[in-house]
Amino acid sequence: MITNPDASVHAHTYLALGDSYTIGESVPASDRWSVQLAGLLRKEGVDVADPDIIARTGWTTHELMEAIQRSGNKKTYGLVSLLIGVNNQYRGQDTERYRNEFRELLQTAIRFAGNRPGRVFVLAIPDWGITPYAANSGRDRQQIAREIDAFNAVAQEECQKIGIVYVDITPTSRTAAGDASQIAEDGLHYSGKQYRLWAEKALPVAKKLL
Repeated sequence: MITNPDASVHAHTYLALGDSYTIGESVPASDRWSVQLAGLLRKEGVDVADPDIIARTGWTTHELMEAIQRSGNKKTYGLVSLLIGVNNQYRGQDTERYRNEFRELLQTAIRFAGNRPGRVFVLAIPDWGITPYAANSGRDRQQIAREIDAFNAVAQEECQKIGIVYVDITPTSRTAAGDASQIAEDGLHYSGKQYRLWAEKALPVAKKLL
């Protein structure tokens, strides 16, 4: 868990839950989409701290749940985001397992938000099939896209059931195809430039929730 020691000096706190996309694999901490979002909110006059983060590259829904338990984090936050599922897809797990575990994570996120669903939002899973890594590894990029869409459909449906805002950044992620400036040096993850687009997409949602 990454903790922001300066959070207490701000009016609002923020927790970001996820995997490599939230931890910002292969980019500086300042380029993480959640950190960029907090900065954009402050520019809009919303006094929110940079996020605490529980995320790691490679985590599935189940591994994120385990990590949250291990963290012992009992704080309550003004804003909570969740972005998880790409590793479920990557490892070939089925969508029903994802549904059950994602549903549990939504409830966990709500608890972190002081039992306020209106302070939680979910980002869609981006499409890693557009990356050089996917092309060079011989993976079926259309199949990846179809599977990502299927996982996202589950996430969106579960969010709608309990009134959680769902931010669809998957089409945005696909605009990185063929643009090296939007891809991190590892050829698999996104650069701060692409993460900026996610932050901008989430900005009006987060501002409204706060």
